[in-house]
Amino acid sequence: MSAHHDELNPLEAAEARFDLAAEALNLNEGICKILRTPTKEVTIYIPVELDDGRIEVFTGYRVQHSIARGPAKGGIRYAPDVTLDEVRALASWMTWKCAVVNIPYGGGKGGVICDPTILSQRELERITRRYTAEMIDVIGPELDVPAPDMGTNQQTMAWIMDTYSMHKRHTVTAVVTGKPLNLGGSRGRTEATGRGCLIVTLEALKRFKINPKEAKVVVQGFGNVGGQAARLMSAAGMRVVSIVEWDGAVHNANGLDIEALMKHRNETGSITDFAGAENVDKEEALYLDCDVLVPAAKENVITSANAHKIRAKIICEGANGPTTAPADPVLKQNGIFVIPDILANAGGVTVSYFEWVQDRQGYFWNESLVNERLEELMVASFNDVVSYAEKHGVDNRTAAYMLAIDRVAFTIQLRGLYA
Repeated sequence: MSAHHDELNPLEAAEARFDLAAEALNLNEGICKILRTPTKEVTIYIPVELDDGRIEVFTGYRVQHSIARGPAKGGIRYAPDVTLDEVRALASWMTWKCAVVNIPYGGGKGGVICDPTILSQRELERITRRYTAEMIDVIGPELDVPAPDMGTNQQTMAWIMDTYSMHKRHTVTAVVTGKPLNLGGSRGRTEATGRGCLIVTLEALKRFKINPKEAKVVVQGFGNVGGQAARLMSAAGMRVVSIVEWDGAVHNANGLDIEALMKHRNETGSITDFAGAENVDKEEALYLDCDVLVPAAKENVITSANAHKIRAKIICEGANGPTTAPADPVLKQNGIFVIPDILANAGGVTVSYFEWVQDRQGYFWNESLVNERLEELMVASFNDVVSYAEKHGVDNRTAAYMLAIDRVAFTIQLRGLYA
């Protein structure tokens, strides 16, 4: 049995969850129409001279889903399979993510159809600078603040900041977040998403009365989010018993040495054949009996075809959209406590918000202050979502969407319609 193709479409998933929450809220039909429709969509074509002299034309997108609560906020991904539907879905998720943690942003997302693994640094720089120049009237500290995503990084953000600043004739650090520290980046940003996962997982464990030092954790993904989450959870005393990656999985019932596994992966290019663990099947590892499962790799990992096999008590969604909409009722029926992606991985956008605030103030915080403010905001948001779920008799994901949609809808109604 495999998941139906429509189930794997991110836009279909985003709309299905929106509809469910809007119906539970008894949301006004007109407001529904506004919230289902992006504010702006831009498609551009980027001619670039490649290193071998050939000219290639790349397609780029930027979607601003909502700017009701503040500037649009969201990453730019470089990948060969970027689609406008995917960018639309991710932009809407950013609207709900920013609203659920109650920061003053709307949602945006961008993408360029390219394969960064086969492009040189110079080629990536040309694509990035041309993308920025074409989007110069669309992005900005008060309009739309991009950030890194799949296939982009701190260097990409530095190029965007520089190109934008050259056009504006003065240095504008607040145009993007996720920048290097020397260009106005924030301390604590690299591990912010993983730290956010740790914070909400600790809150969930309290509800189950599970001592963190007795909690068994399985993490899928060992990149920035999964790797940092695993490292921080291990440092907090949890037993990370399995790490699952694209090329295999490793398992140690007594807990993995995460720092040693990171070193092994850096040296060999893979987590497999690690001396401190045994290799296990990457599919079966997801179904291990554990307290916490952290899907932090990609979307559509838990579907209607395999949701019944999940044996975790808590799922903390480090990735965007790791669970499909039809899988939600299966997890609910099985009593699994889901910390939905728009809450679980909001640590990244929260510290991006802190970076933007610091850039605009021209005053930078130490790392302990960043982490302290992140914890305060994530704990409050977790409690808001869980209380909302209990009050309305819905699962956590529906509660998170209801809470976020309610906040955005309330703002739109207060502002009224400009005509």
